[in-house]
Amino acid sequence: MLESLQKIRIVLIATTHPGNVGATARAMCNMGLANLYLVRPERYPHADAEARAAGAVHILRGATIVQSLDEALAGCSLVVGTSARERRIPWPVLPARQAVEQVIQEASEPESGDIAILFGREEHGLTNDELQRCNLHLTIPSNPDYSSLNLAMAVQLIAYELRVAALEGMTLSATEKWDQPWADAQTIEHMLHQLEEVLVATTFLDPQNPRQVMTRLRRMFARNRLDKIEVGILRGMLAFILQRLKP
Repeated sequence: MLESLQKIRIVLIATTHPGNVGATARAMCNMGLANLYLVRPERYPHADAEARAAGAVHILRGATIVQSLDEALAGCSLVVGTSARERRIPWPVLPARQAVEQVIQEASEPESGDIAILFGREEHGLTNDELQRCNLHLTIPSNPDYSSLNLAMAVQLIAYELRVAALEGMTLSATEKWDQPWADAQTIEHMLHQLEEVLVATTFLDPQNPRQVMTRLRRMFARNRLDKIEVGILRGMLAFILQRLKP
């Protein structure tokens, strides 16, 4: 079993068809992935899921079922969102093969947290808010004239690329290793909420007309990864500003 794959979570959000959940479990098992997270599945557990899972029922029965994306991302140091659509504010985006190389590189680091790869709803994928929780967006370079992929097909393709990258033994060289663990998704989210509080308190940000300020700040922090020490420094600065603002 490839150790780097054990840090990877496949996260399905608000699935509507239980068969897709079962087929996802089978795709994961084929490629040596084991950590399935289901966020607010519409119909689960379900007999159709077990039927489509074939010999991967153990993946289904070991799945973590949660009610919020925050729960699914707890302890994750890297979050990757799958998306085929262009956004008004572009985000760091890579084709699947290059994206999974980065995933496997990070998963190979002993001190890294888990890594979540998010898949959205069958009909319209991930919401903008969900994509803004990601460090990186991943795309599958499919036929532009017919780019729509079945959910389980998309998982199968990404799972295959992950396994190939893991088998190639991609690791960071000693000179590329960072000196501190990356901050996890929950820690970054707390920091962003604190930053928004400070921006409102200083009247820099008008909550009635926020424009795209927080979205662009989210993108900035997603593009420039923060480690735990850096987040601690930023949060200390923000707490100091809030304290000084008190009458």
